[in-house]
Amino acid sequence: MALRLHWSVLRDMVKLEKIEYKPVSVRDLLVEIKDLSELMIDLAYSAALFNSKALAEEVLELEKRVDTLAYLLDMHVMIAVRDAEDAERLVGVPAVASAADKISDAAADIATIVLRDIGIHPLVRQVFEKVEEHLIRVEICPDSILAGASLDALGLAARIGVDIIAVRRDKELDNKSKRN
Repeated sequence: MALRLHWSVLRDMVKLEKIEYKPVSVRDLLVEIKDLSELMIDLAYSAALFNSKALAEEVLELEKRVDTLAYLLDMHVMIAVRDAEDAERLVGVPAVASAADKISDAAADIATIVLRDIGIHPLVRQVFEKVEEHLIRVEICPDSILAGASLDALGLAARIGVDIIAVRRDKELDNKSKRN
């Protein structure tokens, strides 16, 4: 017996986000997708190693952002293609975005392991407990002297030995890899 779903049932099952076209540089979209996927890998492994549900949830939030950016990138490429020659020149763009999207999907899979309490092998955890660096997620109070400061302006690595890899304000992310 074949299962047939009416569109309205499917729509109710999956919350679809409306994404509007915004003129943005394809290069900027690719760079942000790459930066986010790199950050997601760092956060996902740290979430797994330190059993941090907060970091795992952050990875899943970033995954939504990467999916949105990949969709926008596809829209831009489709608009840019006018003929076969354009298509040939741009064929690598979606391929690169797809690779970064797959990396972000893998990071989300790792985060899901944490959120579902599947865990990692105890031996791996023992090894990483000896690691000097630990990642944590911190929320800054609105009245903090850190509130509103840029990642560069904070300079906490030099001042107190804390290396901040990203600052999130709503859906905007300022991460260290953007400047590398």
